[in-house]
Amino acid sequence: MADTLNHFDQDGQAHMVDVGDKNETKRIARAGGRIKMKPETLALITSGSAKKGDVLGVARIAAIQGSKRTSELIPLCHPLYLTHVAVEFNIDATDSAVECTVTAETLGRTGVEMEALAAVSIALLTVYDMCKAVDRGMEIGAVRVLEKQGGKSGHWKA
Repeated sequence: MADTLNHFDQDGQAHMVDVGDKNETKRIARAGGRIKMKPETLALITSGSAKKGDVLGVARIAAIQGSKRTSELIPLCHPLYLTHVAVEFNIDATDSAVECTVTAETLGRTGVEMEALAAVSIALLTVYDMCKAVDRGMEIGAVRVLEKQGGKSGHWKA
């Protein structure tokens, strides 16, 4: 583990990390998270009868859009050319939750963890937005990087 935070210079000032000398490599990150809700809310989502329409379809598009706009939301994040973004949803009926996993890929000089994390977060926020009229107590959590590949640090898995 690195013993310094690389978004600060020697004087402690925030700065964008210089990646100009890094090699371009294929970089992949996978992130996940979940939103817990009432069983009745989950039933609306899975039956497709939510008032606002196909909740998971809209959340999938929102996740992809969120991944592409990550550098506009995270101040020191590099804008990346994403080569692929895949969004998967899993229904956990036992725990009354929707799980989201996003895999983001690029060919570049810096990783795509932030894009995958942003995409998961936006997907789950979209589910909340579309279902809040029937369940304001939904809980978003467990958002984290599950795996990353590429670059100097190689392969990492949670």
